[in-house]
Amino acid sequence: MSQDGVGVELETSLGYLLKEASSALRVAMEEVLRPLDMSVTHYSCLELLAQRPGLSNSELARGAFVTRQTMNVLLQALERQGHVTRPAAAPVGKVLPTRLTPLGRRKLEQASAAVRAVEIRMLAGLTETEQSGAHRILQNMIHSLRDGTRD
Repeated sequence: MSQDGVGVELETSLGYLLKEASSALRVAMEEVLRPLDMSVTHYSCLELLAQRPGLSNSELARGAFVTRQTMNVLLQALERQGHVTRPAAAPVGKVLPTRLTPLGRRKLEQASAAVRAVEIRMLAGLTETEQSGAHRILQNMIHSLRDGTRD
């Protein structure tokens, strides 16, 4: 609680600290992606497609934490740039499965290297044991919040 007894104490709030870390990470990623003419969302989309080819607009939007409308605009731009392909008509239902092109894969390789350098910088002050612990703790927090459980 803050000194007046209302709200949270920002200096000791884990939630606030996580948000600040998330914001700092996003800023650092945007800085290294900007010279590649990419945003974090652009990078996330390409990374998701590399790992799971054929994802739909909705699946990509969920994975990149954006709205379907935002993802649709991004996919149209990526298609114009030659980074992804989508069929003109849906093979099944309304879903247009998206795939990376060779150009998109090359762009992703550059972006992945840049983002990995940011992650290495972020973790530089932690031992391997601390990194593993942080990973486990963050996964537990996500699990607890999504499932409403407590460990």
